[in-house]
Amino acid sequence: MPARPSAIVCLVPLALACASEHGAFVNRMEQTATPYLARAARQPVSWQPWSREVFALAARLDRPVLLYVGAEDCRWCTVMDREVYSDPALGALIDSFFVPVRVDRDERPDVAQRYQAAILSLAGLRGYPLTVFLAPDGAAFFGGTYFPADDPVTGRGLKQLLPDIARDYRERRDLLLRQAAVVRQLALSSGLAAHGVLRPQALALEIGSVSAALESARQTGRPLRGLASTQAVLLLLTEYGRGGDASVLAGATRQLDVLLDSGAVAPATLDEPPEIVRASLARALSFAWVLTVEPRYRDAGRDQLTALLRSLTFTDGRTLFADRDGFAISAAITSAEGLRDTVAGRRALAALDTLLRRVYARGSGVRHTGAGALTGLLQDQVQVADACVAAYTATGKPRYLDVARDLAAVMERDFADPTGGYFDVAARDVPPSTVEDRVKPVLDDLLPGANAWAAHMLLGLFAATGDPDYRRQAEATLEAFAGAVTGEGMRVSSFLLVARDALALPRERR
Repeated sequence: MPARPSAIVCLVPLALACASEHGAFVNRMEQTATPYLARAARQPVSWQPWSREVFALAARLDRPVLLYVGAEDCRWCTVMDREVYSDPALGALIDSFFVPVRVDRDERPDVAQRYQAAILSLAGLRGYPLTVFLAPDGAAFFGGTYFPADDPVTGRGLKQLLPDIARDYRERRDLLLRQAAVVRQLALSSGLAAHGVLRPQALALEIGSVSAALESARQTGRPLRGLASTQAVLLLLTEYGRGGDASVLAGATRQLDVLLDSGAVAPATLDEPPEIVRASLARALSFAWVLTVEPRYRDAGRDQLTALLRSLTFTDGRTLFADRDGFAISAAITSAEGLRDTVAGRRALAALDTLLRRVYARGSGVRHTGAGALTGLLQDQVQVADACVAAYTATGKPRYLDVARDLAAVMERDFADPTGGYFDVAARDVPPSTVEDRVKPVLDDLLPGANAWAAHMLLGLFAATGDPDYRRQAEATLEAFAGAVTGEGMRVSSFLLVARDALALPRERR
């Protein structure tokens, strides 16, 4: 979209006319549940929450939606809030031509993931914040990640872009909507499963590719950060534990040392929730300690576990998210077992008990937040069920197994696709602008791929109960994606880890 910096001057009178015609919006962020959104209540932008009503409003006003997706643990989100959305002139421009919608990535991960896929198709960019321009039906036609407020040299500042986008929406709408339809289809196709057979040779090749990607990053000095890196290290450690190949262990420990030495979970180095990366790293360190009996890994694992448990203290000021907290608790339970830390194990179980009291209802599944009504997210069911399987394995207490089995039944009822795998949202809770856009995520992102970790949980239930239905469900889920994971780099690590576990089952139990 060509930039026309002079457009701001000629469109200001029109902007004022639009504002007076439709009346002023009201910033509604102080009515939201998460601290991240509430802090935007004083910004001079009339932010609206994500809802069906806001898209109806956009259609009624015949305006595009400016969707901004940010997060608490995101450096560039902080910069954009401080340097861009605090500008009153920019706020007036946004309110005049758009319906501005603000979303907390962690409160609505389903919305965030959909539009991250759209930005990947539109601009080839990944990460947060997301700045997306939508038609009133929710289809994305333009966007990116971070934009400065003003950049007259390149024309890529929002003060230059917003008038151009508003004009193009009025004058070239058919072209923009055709582009949005293509983007929507590309985003949907990226979430399609491709059936295949789990073959040891093919999995070994993909694991080799993950190892090569890690080594290339280490040798070139690229930072190893985030869940993708820690899950890749865990994959290599698991491979060594399975086959005893010393070269695989050497590669895994080299990467683990880099992660430790680079401060892999320091908030300043991440655009991801630190507790998620810390949870994955703690799991990898505890496994490395079991495999190598190297005190460095034991001590570092205990440090990470202590910090992780501190973050799982559910105080009144802490926002609870079932998917993130479920994954962190599962990792804490598993890590405490590996490190033989009974005190940490008890604290992790106490955190799980609190989580279940706040988000779980038998037969209805897991709510995404403690106070919220959203229940239809696959990751919530998967991660909380997996934490319960880990708790049952550690304690033998039937109540944890009962919850895991109930959540597995909810997954089958509300999320399962008859052709294989699980949709990311239940049909009743699909986001308002994307009624038919359910996808089946398998690649690692902020959390392990939901379908990969669903298979992990189901294999855990099979081990706990001996029920062959859980084994069949796990294998069917993995086979639904066996043809879709080639060439995805480190983001396929969790799938490969679980697929290798499935193939390692004794033949008589498979």
